[in-house]
Formats: sequence, structure tokens, C-alpha cells
Amino acid sequence: MSNEVVKIVARNIDKRFHVRRTEGKGTNEFLAVKDFNLEVYQGEFISLVGPSGCGKSTFLDMLAGLNHPTSGEIRIDDKLITGPALDRGIVLQGYALFPWRTVRENVSFGLEIKGIGKEQRRSISQDFINLVGLQGFEDRYPYELSGGMKQRVAIARALAYDPEVLLMDEPFAAVDAQTREVLQDELLRIWEETHKTIVFVTHSIDEAVFLSDRVAVMTTNPGTIKEIVNIKLPRPRRVGDIRSSSDFSWIRHKVWELLQNGHGEPEKKIAGGQNLAAEISPTVAL
Repeated sequence: MSNEVVKIVARNIDKRFHVRRTEGKGTNEFLAVKDFNLEVYQGEFISLVGPSGCGKSTFLDMLAGLNHPTSGEIRIDDKLITGPALDRGIVLQGYALFPWRTVRENVSFGLEIKGIGKEQRRSISQDFINLVGLQGFEDRYPYELSGGMKQRVAIARALAYDPEVLLMDEPFAAVDAQTREVLQDELLRIWEETHKTIVFVTHSIDEAVFLSDRVAVMTTNPGTIKEIVNIKLPRPRRVGDIRSSSDFSWIRHKVWELLQNGHGEPEKKIAGGQNLAAEISPTVAL
């Protein structure tokens, strides 16, 4: 992807927290993320995987502007991130829908913030409700929806105000396995239609390999990038077709092996300080 346009740059990120001591007074310093470097290309679908507590969500929070690095910087289109902004949409595991708002009102929330008029909000929100397959549910409230439907609303809301980057933190973890696969298919369809840049956090190797152009494997705390795996599977992808293939199994095993040695050193650097990605091809032996 060397000829692609770089959309996001995270450079030399460290993140420290001060946590209360279990015994006595005062706090201890906790290093959550260390020397984290990553480039994300425009229109790319990239996933972060790693052991629990390795800093995946911490990095996503910093990318969203909800938290700040202790040192280092994150830029989008070469603009330093200093806080939340409408160039980023966020989809969380817990849906985070407004229970007093209908589906349509939830989807149009970001449009209201942007000051878009009522009729245009209605038209745009309807387009995205249709995009996620919720026609006929526009006037339902969140308590009237299944978990999978709530997550569709959350995705539509994040896309409706047209952010350039979509940040997704374990968005399908709370739904059953069958619904999860359906939502994965839907997400890829939406991504192919909208061409958004997506940064996706997951604990599932299968999910990361199925969805992504690249998978960034993180080390155990303090989290850093151990290796980046380029996913050379054809698109468009469908769950049954891809996951039953030997190529998928081979790549999945490669990521699994990297995670088994979570304490490994960060990936090597090449000239110019760029990350050396692992080119994954079925013709290369393990």
C-alpha cells in the first residue's frame, strides 16, 4: 500500500495513567501504551488485535480525541488531534443510543450538531437507515430493537454526518455468533459503498482477518505494535466463501502465532522509520 494516501499517523505514542495504590496512600504510574507507531491509509480497513489490557481501546480513545497521549502525537490529514471532532465517527460495544430518541432521531443526532435543517436531516437519516437495512423501524425506540438492530442504528448514526474516519471498538461483541456474522457482512457492504477509513478494535482473530486490509498485532502491556499483517484475500468477501478457504486458515494461524508470543519485540523498522509489514501470501511457508 506504499502508493496509498496516508490518512492517520500515530507517532511515538506513550500513554501513562496514575492509579491508586492498593495499599497505602498515593498513586502508581501505569504505562498502558509505549512507543506506538502506526500509519493508516485513506479508505483502508485496519484492525487492532492483542491481549486484553494491551491498550487497543486506549489508543482508539486517543484517536477519537477522548483522551490524550502522555507523549507523541496523532494526526489526521496532518492535523493534530486535540479533542473530539466531526471528522471521526465512533461505534462502541454498548450501542450508546439515546433511549428517549427514535431510530430516526438517533441517526440524525450528528446532523443536528452540524446545524443541518429538519427536512434535509430527515432525508439523510432515511438514506442511512435504508443503508443498514432498518426500513420500517424509523419510529421505534431502542428498547424495541434487538441487539443487532441497535448496533445497526449506531453504525447509521456514526455514518450519517459523513465523518472521514470510523472508529469501532468491539462493536459486535455483545451479539450472538450468527448475528455477528450478519453484521460483519453488512459492515463490509457499507464500507465498500462509503469508502470510509475504518479503524476496528477486536479480540477475534477471525473477525479481524475477515474484515481487514491489514491487522496490527499488539504486544502485552505496555502495548505497542508487534507486527502488521497484510491480508491478501480477494474482495468482495463473504463469510462462507472466505472462512472455509485454506488461505483464510493460513492467515488466521499467522496472526494467532503472533498473539501467542505477546511479549515479543515490536516490528522491525525499515529506512525512513516506516513499519515493516508482514506480507501474507499463501505461497510463503510458515
